[in-house]
Amino acid sequence: TMRLVIQFITAIQALAVCQAFVAPLHRTATTRKISLEAVKESSSTKKEGGTKEDGKLPPLSTFIKDNADSIDEFCRGTNDFWKQFVIEPVLNYVEIQPSGTAKNDIISKLTAPPEVPGIPRPVWLTILGSFPTALGWYGYYKFSVEEELYQYEIQNGQKVTGCGGYGTLLPFVFGVIIGFPAQFLHIPGGDTLVQAAGIWILLGQVNLYRRVNELCDEAKEELGLEEPPLHGWWALLPPPLDVVVGLRQVHFLSEYWRLKRGESYDKDIVAEELFPFISSQRFTLKEFVTQPSRWFWFTKDKKDFEF
Repeated sequence: TMRLVIQFITAIQALAVCQAFVAPLHRTATTRKISLEAVKESSSTKKEGGTKEDGKLPPLSTFIKDNADSIDEFCRGTNDFWKQFVIEPVLNYVEIQPSGTAKNDIISKLTAPPEVPGIPRPVWLTILGSFPTALGWYGYYKFSVEEELYQYEIQNGQKVTGCGGYGTLLPFVFGVIIGFPAQFLHIPGGDTLVQAAGIWILLGQVNLYRRVNELCDEAKEELGLEEPPLHGWWALLPPPLDVVVGLRQVHFLSEYWRLKRGESYDKDIVAEELFPFISSQRFTLKEFVTQPSRWFWFTKDKKDFEF
């Protein structure tokens, strides 16, 4: 059984590779236009990327609220459809568990099935799991957080707003596994399939950031936040900016789950000391570029650049 699980995790390591290399290369012209327009907005306002302004919800949240029933049906159907392609030993291994099932040691947390409320996975743990596995574990992380949020919404009687671990990850995996060989063999449709897979995972990432923002907004006092921490549209930007928001998502989702589970605070040295931008209050692109105090531990005392 464990061998099958390892094979499954190895297969989905394509997720991390795509997010780092494939997705940026296959962005459509429309996506690039959205990114450029969003960059322009960031230079003139701090209310970018998903905050409430004048009591109004962000556009994406408004759309989801207005179409809650249809989105709920689509997300459940998508997750159920793709789940049927997973072999039974893997299904049994990654079946959702109640909070506190996993032990507290590092290996147990890295290999634990998803739980509700979700398992806090701080940045240092995510890096520890990702690098030795050539980013393979990050694929499992992506599956786990999506499935935890999906099941959390269901168990709390809410409308589902994400496609879960299966519905988010497997369309991408199948698209890459089938599309890349088709491209190489010059089979028509291969390039389109890879592009569709990249767009699917990017849109899922934007939606994940929206969901994390909404959760953090509920607990912003406990988290010490002035506003939701993520700019969702940064997922559409090229590296390293998409990595910046991705690391922030890891940190703040981990902290939210820690609060929901009633676990004690444990300082994340990577997010809170070595790379302060990961755990800081939300910032604009201009602030990120001109405020070196946010960058690294050795630039904390540097003065802001002025243009």
